[in-house]
Amino acid sequence: MSFRPQPDTRDRYPHLSAISTRWMDNDLYGHVNNVQYYSYFDTVVNRFLIAAGALDIHAGEVIGLVVETHCNYFAPLAFPQDVQAGLRVAHLGSSSVRYEIGLFAPDQPLAAACGHFVHVYVDRSTRRPVALPAALASALQPLRVGAA
Repeated sequence: MSFRPQPDTRDRYPHLSAISTRWMDNDLYGHVNNVQYYSYFDTVVNRFLIAAGALDIHAGEVIGLVVETHCNYFAPLAFPQDVQAGLRVAHLGSSSVRYEIGLFAPDQPLAAACGHFVHVYVDRSTRRPVALPAALASALQPLRVGAA
């Protein structure tokens, strides 16, 4: 018996953020190209961290490097649409975080795509893993949920 992933609902994500699709996101098939979904994932994670004061992309001593990504696609998104991105944290380790993201089309109850990023936080100069900074761990606490 094989496991078939299922789309989530918005209520499974403690943080929601709007992302506008762009004309250039569409491919010749008339929908958002699969690689753009990862850009949306990156946008919702980093926008949240910057707004929470947990990430200084220009001068912070600690940065997050993506070490794992995954996405399941359930329904197409297309320009022009405003996508609602849901964000949650499924795992908060000593130096890593598993962010889970759901992308929702307007007025649709189920996610068009669900995926995750695993970031390992490292010293900007040495690129060696470091403990999560207190501000980062604190900002992520409200997003923690059980693994999906």
